[in-house]
Amino acid sequence: MRTTDAVRAGTLAYDGPDLVTGWHAHDQHQIEYALEGVAEVETASGHYLLPPQQAVWVPAGLAHNTTLRGVRSVSVFFDPAMVPAAGDRARILAAAPVIREMIVYGSRWPVERAASDAVADAFFHALALLTIDWLEHEQPLRLPTSADPVVAAVMQHTDEQLVGVTVGSAARAVGVSERTLRRRFMAVTGITWRQYLLQSRLLRAMALLAEPAPRTVLDVAVTVGFDSVSAFTRAFRAYAGETPSAYRRRVTTPTP
Repeated sequence: MRTTDAVRAGTLAYDGPDLVTGWHAHDQHQIEYALEGVAEVETASGHYLLPPQQAVWVPAGLAHNTTLRGVRSVSVFFDPAMVPAAGDRARILAAAPVIREMIVYGSRWPVERAASDAVADAFFHALALLTIDWLEHEQPLRLPTSADPVVAAVMQHTDEQLVGVTVGSAARAVGVSERTLRRRFMAVTGITWRQYLLQSRLLRAMALLAEPAPRTVLDVAVTVGFDSVSAFTRAFRAYAGETPSAYRRRVTTPTP
């Protein structure tokens, strides 16, 4: 995606079939805001979940792979000079109502348009200024990734076996001792395996709660490996700042 010399910023709307983009990079900064559905963005250092009504920041030049399933979204692309010191990593951002409305409104100015105008320039300049402040408020909707083959295999096994997985079963699956798994995982990722498991369960729960098909909180809790609704609700509230029911109501409310 590249703007013309006359266009420093613009939008790209997506409302199509499920899509895996493959690894790529843009020469502009990107904000992708999910109106509906759940998107996932993978980089060399993290796996990010983008639930409905939140946004992902992808800085210019960062290689990433995006997966869209049942997603309706709007992306904003900025010339890098418009958002300086933007960092070199992706982030999930809680979209304040005013910024959500601005992103949706900005869809009237596609990034591929032939020329800009004073109104569009002023609009995207204002959105860029808000984005600079917005980047300070990152959401923890991210799992680490790793190039270490053992740690990567442990992560994959854990993600695929959320129900019933233990440090012992994960260690046996990759052929190392429990002690080695714990030490290596912590050394490589900076978090414990158990912390990774909890985050993986909660991110999976957020994706399930955002699906249009109705699911009970109990069903989601059991599906991701919690023994009780109360334990799930406590963990979810601590992680997401709201109960599973409140989260589901918010993210499944249709956005115009």
